[in-house]
Amino acid sequence: MLKTSFSAGSLMNRVLTLFLLTLGSQPLFAQQTVPLPMPPSAPAAGAWRSTAEARISDARPLRPLGPPAAASTDLGLTPDEQRNIFVYDKGNRSVCHIMTRSVQRDAVFGMLTTESPAEGSGSGSVLDSQGHILTNYHVIEGATQIDVTLFNAETYPAKLVGQDPVNDIAVLKIDAPVDQLVPVELGDSSNLRVGQKAFAIGNPFGLERTMTIGIISSLNRMLPARSGRTMKAIIQIDAALNRGNSGGPLFDSNGRLIGMNTAIASRTGQNTGVGFAIPVATIRRVAPVLIADGKVTRPDLGVSRIYLTDDGLGVASLVQGGPAESAGLRGFQLIREQVRRGPYIYEETRVDRSKADVITAVDGTLVESADDLLTAIERKNPGEVVNLSVLREGKKVDVPVTLGVGD
Repeated sequence: MLKTSFSAGSLMNRVLTLFLLTLGSQPLFAQQTVPLPMPPSAPAAGAWRSTAEARISDARPLRPLGPPAAASTDLGLTPDEQRNIFVYDKGNRSVCHIMTRSVQRDAVFGMLTTESPAEGSGSGSVLDSQGHILTNYHVIEGATQIDVTLFNAETYPAKLVGQDPVNDIAVLKIDAPVDQLVPVELGDSSNLRVGQKAFAIGNPFGLERTMTIGIISSLNRMLPARSGRTMKAIIQIDAALNRGNSGGPLFDSNGRLIGMNTAIASRTGQNTGVGFAIPVATIRRVAPVLIADGKVTRPDLGVSRIYLTDDGLGVASLVQGGPAESAGLRGFQLIREQVRRGPYIYEETRVDRSKADVITAVDGTLVESADDLLTAIERKNPGEVVNLSVLREGKKVDVPVTLGVGD
């Protein structure tokens, strides 16, 4: 993820020092002495003759001097540059710098822990004139203090309104005057095309409202999320993203929000040209729920463990008293047996998989992985009924399940 963590002041000192050393390693301007070339057939030293001795055949026509060099012409901005400036001018005032304080705990010899203050830096977007701020959950995870700096350098304390760790989305709230809040314009991520431009604005390394430009490299990528889930429909971009860009907006060429920058693929933690953003379609769905309820209520099937088989998803274990068990779905059975070894009798427990149900479809849609099953269930609401198609001891059976309320 792209959250920056550093001790107070240390990272910025290193970054700025590196920048200055890089500039100072060579002079910015260098003078060179360039020898003037001799005339094409200049006589050797001492061979010059007096004017009286010179023959007419020796004379060479003088080259006329050309007009004086014209002053540099201002060609103006290119259409591409004008578009870049338009997007930045429209979007940058909606971008926030999010600073967090937390307590970092380190293990000592695997037993004791030491606590030290830690600071983090990320990005966000103004959602509305009420002061709601959109960012990544991982930017503010574990924070004991959150501050938000707006485009005009005014900083306000923020409180956490709601969070959705599964989709890595959080909403904050600040009490700022309405005239200082510039809500971002939400766009549409459903019609994006690979190859169209993408503009990222954020605070890499704490450098506020930095814009980088690239293209949409791919669509519908998947990223691992919490609780074994997968974030879907992720946008892949090649615009430079670095630590501190997390939670910042991704704009289209009209300055409309199409995603929230979230992660990069990198071995070093630095930009490699492979970045990922949560699509605005997910934000449109999740953010209002977080503002209203503080969390996303997901439906619960009541299946705690599954395993892959050639026929479908085998049910390993069920939540006791949960929706699936109440509906009659079957998991592994524990068989207790008495075993004689010599003169002694022992009681042993073995797992019988032969009677476990194998889920093949949900409401007629085939499921081939745990993620397929979660996706099918999360399209529903708590209290709705889903029909599970299962194989039970070789026979096809339909099991209707009334979904419960999950985490």
